[in-house]
Amino acid sequence: MALFVDVVNITVKAGDGGNGCVSFHREKFVQAGGPDGGDGGRGGDVVFLATDRMHTLMDFRYRRKFTAGNGEDGSSGRRSGRSGADVVIEVPPGTVVRERATGKLLLDLNEPGVRRTLIRGGRGGFGNQHFATPTRQAPQFAKPGEKREVVEVTLELKSIADVGLVGFPNVGKSTILSVVTAARPKIANYHFTTLQPNLGIVKIGESSFVMADIPGLVEGASQGVGLGHAFLRHVERTRMLLHVLDISGSESRDPLEDFDAIMRELEAYGDLAKRPMIVVANKMDLPGAEENLARLKDKLAGTGLQIFAVSAATRPDFRELMFAVAEMLEHCPPAEPFAEEPLGELTDLDGEPFSIAKEDGAFVVTGRAMDRLVDSVNFDNEESLNYFHRSLRRMGVIDALREQGAQEGDSVVVGGMEFDFVE
Repeated sequence: MALFVDVVNITVKAGDGGNGCVSFHREKFVQAGGPDGGDGGRGGDVVFLATDRMHTLMDFRYRRKFTAGNGEDGSSGRRSGRSGADVVIEVPPGTVVRERATGKLLLDLNEPGVRRTLIRGGRGGFGNQHFATPTRQAPQFAKPGEKREVVEVTLELKSIADVGLVGFPNVGKSTILSVVTAARPKIANYHFTTLQPNLGIVKIGESSFVMADIPGLVEGASQGVGLGHAFLRHVERTRMLLHVLDISGSESRDPLEDFDAIMRELEAYGDLAKRPMIVVANKMDLPGAEENLARLKDKLAGTGLQIFAVSAATRPDFRELMFAVAEMLEHCPPAEPFAEEPLGELTDLDGEPFSIAKEDGAFVVTGRAMDRLVDSVNFDNEESLNYFHRSLRRMGVIDALREQGAQEGDSVVVGGMEFDFVE
């Protein structure tokens, strides 16, 4: 059996934008052709694609780094650089992408064929042709392309199924799945035979739905005990649950206490306990089952929960139960996609905040936008220096320095370059 992997960490990086070009038109008999530096190309995007060709995240055990192509630099003759190629990362349907550092859910690829962009490539920098004005006819500077950083993300596969079979280990979930679908899960009489979710399609009358055998839960699963989180994540997308009990208590456990324990774990993990549910009392062929079934009916009286008494081993006729499941699904809302959050630190840098600190008598201005601005300036050119000063004023740096107490002639460090503060 292929190794099942449902959580993996990878690194992704969008392409950097190409740099703008500093160039001037040169042609015979044309003494001052003017600036003709082209723009840099845009960097490639990081794209995720949900595909039916994949059913596990195992492929990511062997490849963990994904990088889009960088945009090419602009060139003379107003020629723009070529855009970088996107990197397309294929994942199984049901995969969610989280930012590893914060745990924020960034993308939910909940359907086959869904194609989503996680990070846009950096914009290409303007060539010097854009900076020509009536008073600055030969700009000696261009803008660099936007840079993109490496981002660590976590991929989590959450099974896509209409119905989830939940319960303690060894209560018969895999046997039920094998009887009502064409799935052939591994079945044996010991705990944790099932270590991965198994899916099968149930066809009953004119209806069909997907059923998942969720590996057995244990007490404390919602806090990560055992493989709790690894198991419970596969219940999150199910529209309804079949709560399977060993009604005979054959493992010296009380099925009523088992019911309460599983419900506590479902409730602690989220709103899973509120999902529509049918209780399946399995192993009715064993001694003690009838007495425990009567106790269970008394316990659940007035809750509205349906109870079906079955024996997956000796009387594998589940038509009545499957018809009840199909009827309940007709009234269940479709699975909602998870709420997504933007990857905030990868927004465009022009409006990014900066910080000012005083170190050794100098005002130090830091921020990625500051670094980019310094990279775009030719400090040997007076026009470029004027552009630099206007940009600082436009971005609010001059006003912020004044508020911090900067006076005429004070030292200011921006992007590693030191200047005198000038109003």
